[in-house]
Amino acid sequence: MKTFIVAGLVFGMLVLFHEFGHFSVAKLVGIKVHEFAIGMGPKILSYKGAETRYSVRIFPIGGYVKMEGEDEQSSDVRSFNNKPLLARLSVILAGPLMNFVLAVILFSIIFYSVGFPTTTIGETTKDLPAYKSGLQTGDKILAIDDKKVGTWDEIVKNIKESNKDNIKISYERNDKKEHVYITPVINKEDNRRIIGITPRFEKSIVKSIKYSFDRIIFIIDEMFKFFGRLFAGKASSSDVVGPVGIIHIVGEAAKTNIYNVLSLAALISINLGMVNLLPIPALDGGRIIFLLFEGISGKPIDPEKEGMIHFTGFILLMGLMLFMVYKDLLRFVL
Repeated sequence: MKTFIVAGLVFGMLVLFHEFGHFSVAKLVGIKVHEFAIGMGPKILSYKGAETRYSVRIFPIGGYVKMEGEDEQSSDVRSFNNKPLLARLSVILAGPLMNFVLAVILFSIIFYSVGFPTTTIGETTKDLPAYKSGLQTGDKILAIDDKKVGTWDEIVKNIKESNKDNIKISYERNDKKEHVYITPVINKEDNRRIIGITPRFEKSIVKSIKYSFDRIIFIIDEMFKFFGRLFAGKASSSDVVGPVGIIHIVGEAAKTNIYNVLSLAALISINLGMVNLLPIPALDGGRIIFLLFEGISGKPIDPEKEGMIHFTGFILLMGLMLFMVYKDLLRFVL
């Protein structure tokens, strides 16, 4: 039960931020919004405002902002399709953008609460390679194999991806630059190459926000690399999870501490923002493609025809989601 409650809160927060992005900008540019819904399926709660109905629905796996004239012809001056191109583009982009804003907020909370890792060594693990090489607490890592590093994530990544037996670690101690060669060992828990160092943590509001942006850029870069491996046939579809898998992972995070849950929520939010920008009908990226086509051609596509294309895309996405649910059930439940 705890797993479902936490997962529901996480999904609800992600959907709320995403849809609020669409909703707030739509209101800002004067588009008539009929409904602002969090969740899908039958209504649990509903409130009718002066113009917009606000509702919470039973399945917290999505949501929507129903705007006048978005997928149909409308002569209303406040309809979506009667607004300038830039206004419509802003409304569509606002949803994914809010997912990245949420990730910044969550990472900033984590980094300021527990501190953020720096490139300075906080501790070396006894009997592991870094300790044996003479690296000490307070040494600042400057480069791995002559590749400059500015974050702890880059240190971990470069050690993990290095294919050399001896890795050159450049560091600074007492204002003197030194280097040492270290042979990594394999961490049995995650099969990752390590040398046995942990970072020193710092607390700063400004640096926490900056590091949040660095973390988001790092995650997006890893996502692009994963998509590249996936299309090249070098990654397995088993590395991708659906709703059930995400619920399972959230449940595991909930068994540890709130910061792991927040970190996972930030990661999912970034994924949600990136996936929504893919040029697929029914997703925000698909709608952006239609708007860009209109900007280039100078002629909008018939809203009803575009709506049908998006509806077809929605059906295909629902089919994909059901397939992912089936795979998740086999993997995590059955």
